[in-house]
Amino acid sequence: MRCALPTLAFTTLLLAAQAHAAGLDALEAFIKNTRSGRANFSQVVIAPAKEGQAARTKSSSGSFEFVRPNRFRFVFKKPMEQTIVADGQTLWLYDVDLAQATARKQTQVLASTPAALIASAPDLRSLEAEFELSNTPSIDRLDWVLARPKAKDGAVQSVRIAFRNGALATLEILDSFGQRSVMQFSQFEANPALEASVFQFKPPAGVDVIRQ
Repeated sequence: MRCALPTLAFTTLLLAAQAHAAGLDALEAFIKNTRSGRANFSQVVIAPAKEGQAARTKSSSGSFEFVRPNRFRFVFKKPMEQTIVADGQTLWLYDVDLAQATARKQTQVLASTPAALIASAPDLRSLEAEFELSNTPSIDRLDWVLARPKAKDGAVQSVRIAFRNGALATLEILDSFGQRSVMQFSQFEANPALEASVFQFKPPAGVDVIRQ
């Protein structure tokens, strides 16, 4: 009986260490082994409560595809149609309702973004140059990683990523205004053969194009 408590404490610490190691291991394995992917997603954006008002939420859904490095495509289908495409050189944001497309150089905008964590980074070392990465406890069979951008003047305050059995499961983003976005991925397919045309974008006729 006298040794039960020390043994229990040691076992608890050992299990905690194993849980904490799982997140970064999962992220590194995902970057190394998943060179392309596609999934469906649902997203909930929660705006912080203001004085006299409750927190506001907005929901959306769509599809996601990527080829590492630096090519990805988010298509938001509901409630508003938007497309975000990175073709390796240019990041396009197309808003169907506004009939407007914005183009930016990828090198100027992607390094410290959530997209770099899940789709753009070629390896873990490149992420560590832009983010402070740390493990968080595994919960409900999800392995979590916390990423904080080293650049403190950006729009993103922190990102949490969860993996289930090596597959991308959840992305949680906290921005500098206190707004939280939770994106859940489903039907994730690792390493599909994706055509190059998936990541090409040509503004439709009549759409205003803004280059920044």
